[in-house]
Amino acid sequence: MSTLPFEKSAGPLRRPPELGELQEQGPVHPVTTAVGDPAWLVTGYEEVRRLLADDRLGRAHPQPEHASRSGESALFGGPFGNFDTEQADHRRMRALLQLHFSPKRMRALRPRIEELTTALLDEMEAAGSPADLHTALALPLPIAVICELLGVPYGDRDRFRAWSQAAADVTDRARSERGLSDLFRYGRDLVARKRAEGDPDADVISRLAAADGGDDDEAAMLGMSLLFAGHETTVTAIGMGTLWLMSTPGQWEALAADPARIDATVEEILRGFGLGGGGLVRYARTDLDVEGVRVRTGDLVLLDTGAANHDPAAYTEPERFDPDGSVAPHLSFGHGARYCIGAPLARIELSVVFGQLVKRFPAMRLGRPLEEMTFDPKTLTGGLTSLPVNW
Repeated sequence: MSTLPFEKSAGPLRRPPELGELQEQGPVHPVTTAVGDPAWLVTGYEEVRRLLADDRLGRAHPQPEHASRSGESALFGGPFGNFDTEQADHRRMRALLQLHFSPKRMRALRPRIEELTTALLDEMEAAGSPADLHTALALPLPIAVICELLGVPYGDRDRFRAWSQAAADVTDRARSERGLSDLFRYGRDLVARKRAEGDPDADVISRLAAADGGDDDEAAMLGMSLLFAGHETTVTAIGMGTLWLMSTPGQWEALAADPARIDATVEEILRGFGLGGGGLVRYARTDLDVEGVRVRTGDLVLLDTGAANHDPAAYTEPERFDPDGSVAPHLSFGHGARYCIGAPLARIELSVVFGQLVKRFPAMRLGRPLEEMTFDPKTLTGGLTSLPVNW
């Protein structure tokens, strides 16, 4: 039986060899998680896609104290929510948030995202080559965007960034719980401040506070969940997208020469940046069969969207970065009722970032060999800790 996480000996832009071997054997595998618990790892594209939309799986567990865990993160490593009311709670939450993250609202943000990106690139260019693209752009831009959207003071970024990283720690439960508690307490204070200001249309958190019937705890929880999810994965996607484009011969130059390639390039970045070896935590709400495997009620099922996005059954050359080649739509934002509500915003941010980068710095290149890049293994997204570039 395989044990997670897999060894990434093939490099940062290749599937772990053990994962590739498992995919050759089939789409569903018994594994032991990083904390020693049993789970089912689903790696096949069609199977992951189908199960993402299967309401027989959920985030809650009938006996949470006995549930298997994928890691020590208090928010993402184990069960979440009330088993009896989970589906109704999720529908209500989606209905509450959908209006605030509609594609139309997100498109209206594009000029501001362009303005913020330009300002950060101005600063980076003025400082001169070499630069760390992580600290100059990949990190501050998503934080600035989500702060303006939600109504979170940008000046608080160092604090909530530290709490977010602590909450996402997959190795230290106590640190994760403290980070989550600090983030939630900050959210409650922010909701109370928004109520006192009395402008329900000022920003998303103000609208959540006004619409949520006076439930400060729920408004704080939703607001802080959006704050975390709204910047962490985009930071990682910008970094990994840069690695893919600069490490694949001709791709940076092709995008610079033909800006019309940006949408396809963004989708390929989204497909490529998660290589698999983990998965979205789900628990079986009833007994079910998955490709001949009997999954019992309460079993932990890890839906590995990264593995699915690199499944040879769905992609002819899954490890090749090729905006012209992908046919199956990637699953990086999920599928079905839990499809990521922030997908339109993430796509716009990536489009603006790479559209401006290649136009402004057509000769930009990595400042360090790919194999020397460093990543944070403690956090959920496992993103780059720095991204040196030259131009």
